[in-house]
Amino acid sequence: MSLRVGNKYRLERKIGAGSFGVIYEGFNVSTKEEVAIKLESLNNKHPQLSYESKVYRTLSGGVGIPYVRWFGIESEFNVMIMDLLGPTLEDLFNSCSRKFSLKTILMIADQLISRLEYIHSKNFIHRDIKPDNFLIGREKKANQIFVIDFGLSKKYRNPKTLKHILYQENKKLTGTARYVSINTHLGIAQSRRDDLESLGYVFIYFLKGSLPWQGIRGGTKKQKYDKISEKKISTNVEELCKDLPSEFATYLNYTRNLGFDEKPDYTYLRKLFRDLFIHEGFVYDYVFSWTELEKKESKKNNLKIQETFQHLKIETNLNPNENQNQNIQEKKEIEMNLNQNSNQNSNLNRNFLIANEFGNMNENIKIKSPVIIRSQSQPVQANIIEEKPKKKVKAKKNFISKISRRNEKDNF
Repeated sequence: MSLRVGNKYRLERKIGAGSFGVIYEGFNVSTKEEVAIKLESLNNKHPQLSYESKVYRTLSGGVGIPYVRWFGIESEFNVMIMDLLGPTLEDLFNSCSRKFSLKTILMIADQLISRLEYIHSKNFIHRDIKPDNFLIGREKKANQIFVIDFGLSKKYRNPKTLKHILYQENKKLTGTARYVSINTHLGIAQSRRDDLESLGYVFIYFLKGSLPWQGIRGGTKKQKYDKISEKKISTNVEELCKDLPSEFATYLNYTRNLGFDEKPDYTYLRKLFRDLFIHEGFVYDYVFSWTELEKKESKKNNLKIQETFQHLKIETNLNPNENQNQNIQEKKEIEMNLNQNSNQNSNLNRNFLIANEFGNMNENIKIKSPVIIRSQSQPVQANIIEEKPKKKVKAKKNFISKISRRNEKDNF
């Protein structure tokens, strides 16, 4: 197909692929603004991109929902053009040696409970809650977590009458087996409670580094899912949340005991974790585990640069005539490398939208940070923010660029 799509967008480089298509990084030829371009073959037996684009339109304006700029057909592809985002929480988790601080997880929880509340308020359930479908933003929105991949999402109630869908059984498993609810394993139709239960498993995964049913195998996909289901059901909440703050067991018990059509108390769930945050004496400063790691790496690089200049200075003093020309050249090379690194660091645009499965509310539901003094799983089936004037960002750049480069190679 042509390198230009939607008349004004140009494809640059491939940044991801999944069972339903390919994702490219691209840019607006007029404004040079970078975007993510999702392509799906018109020959796909189960096309989802058109449906997904409509879901994004419905959710448009919500905090942490990417903005879809264009959808249409180009050559033999369905094409969706949307905001380019940063790495996924799964990628950041791996880059942090698969260990997030409790503070980081509580700040993540505060945002994601609000994301689900907003999505549910728009009559949709996500049905594929997992770390790969949560991405951080870029530049001034680097502290904001976005939700992507609505290909499996579904309306759980009539938008006009607000009548809830009927209870059903014998449903096929939809989502990612590692994170789906117990009721989903049992073939019960999903509702709001299932999104929240899945989110609970994500929290525990980040706290412990793994879940008890990870790594289970079976001769067939069904056998594997049955074994995962058995392990999930047989692992009680107390065992699953052993050595964790009691709030996580409380959260999971609450979500598991919700009725099929019962509205969750999102405010209660947020308060549960905010109270723990305050009790631990944390400061709500948006300094996540990956932010701290980036700072350490930056400091280490600066020390190396200082040591190199000091070494050159000593050599020059010892051999002023012999080494002068050589040292001048070495200094120029170092300065040139520094400039290149600076340019790379400022280009947070190289972070990309990850969608493993091919994957602002005018703030009706806002993330209210408390005022605090002390501080892969593959889906069985089958990502909208309006950019404001850009601000220079000094942090999260070297680190996140590394993640993006590695993801291109490893995750797809």
